[in-house]
Amino acid sequence: MIMDRSSSSISGSFSSSPSSAASSRRSTPLNSPNNTPVLSIQCLKSSSKSEEWTADTLQTGDIVEIFTIGNLTVRSPFKNGKSGVNKILHECYKSKDTSIRVRVRRGADELAELLACIVPNETAGRKQYMLRSIVDPNYAVGFVDRTEAECFNLQASRNSRMADALAKTPLQDGQVSYPWEKRMQEQLSVPNSSFFLSILFLPRTSDRNPSRYNDLEDTLARSNAWLTASQASGVPIVFMNIQTESLLTKISGETASSTVNAGSLSDLSNLANASLYGFEDYHGVDIGVVRAVRLWYSPLEGEVPVEIEIKESDTKLGFAISRTEEGFIYISSVAEGDDDASSTRSGLCNMYKEANRAETVIAPACKVPNYWV
Repeated sequence: MIMDRSSSSISGSFSSSPSSAASSRRSTPLNSPNNTPVLSIQCLKSSSKSEEWTADTLQTGDIVEIFTIGNLTVRSPFKNGKSGVNKILHECYKSKDTSIRVRVRRGADELAELLACIVPNETAGRKQYMLRSIVDPNYAVGFVDRTEAECFNLQASRNSRMADALAKTPLQDGQVSYPWEKRMQEQLSVPNSSFFLSILFLPRTSDRNPSRYNDLEDTLARSNAWLTASQASGVPIVFMNIQTESLLTKISGETASSTVNAGSLSDLSNLANASLYGFEDYHGVDIGVVRAVRLWYSPLEGEVPVEIEIKESDTKLGFAISRTEEGFIYISSVAEGDDDASSTRSGLCNMYKEANRAETVIAPACKVPNYWV
């Protein structure tokens, strides 16, 4: 065992990144595997991240070459193997010097590193220690005495061990990183903005009794009629989903007495189609629950961003805006023959002509997250 208390002797060996360093390559190949005793890595606690099986993560069967704790550097071969290394970990843990960097060899020329902290391994017994990753605290490894041949056999079975581990991992425990910001910028026609739209329908009061509301079926029928009429008028939208939403409101007087009071389980069956039902809170205040209907829809052809630049010399925009009975604002006409109009410069004139040929409409202001009807 070689101990070097000068940190400068390994200054070129380790990455300065706080995470696991990328695997590197050794220039000189090793001899064929044999029964030479080596200190090997044993994975003790698995991570729930997909990065657990990447090339730069320490795995069972990796051969330890060097580790550094503060100014202490220990290189292979390690005196007394795992037992000798565990004594070093114990002394460092008692002195509260728990930050450790480990470099391992995988195969003939592949290297990987791990930045971790020394923690007690309670399941292994008293004064036994393991290494917990700084990047992922759920990932922990320990040291085991093996031969070089055994380590190489474990490294060769890495793919089968990975498939077995993934097969035993519950799906709900998996976490996969995803470049959200990049995808939202590159994949969306309007960056960071979806084209999922919705409209909220509130129940109507009864014509015979203003204190009562029409049932849920009436609200659903109105939402269906609105969608059908919008599509018939040429608005290019497609149905996505429909749901009910419960809104709280204060009620009193005849309205409170006419609502269903869910005081027992037998009353719950009466709420299935009710648009408004009430209950009394601890302070004696009558609370009403209004059941509204939210309809989700989306532009059939997606969205196209159009930027209209205004010049100081512009006297008009070059297009006219109208409104359908269902509340959609759309471009009803554009100025033709004026190449200097803002609508022509932005390409809106060409889009309008294409929309006319497709017998649809351009709705620049139809993106209203909550449209109340």
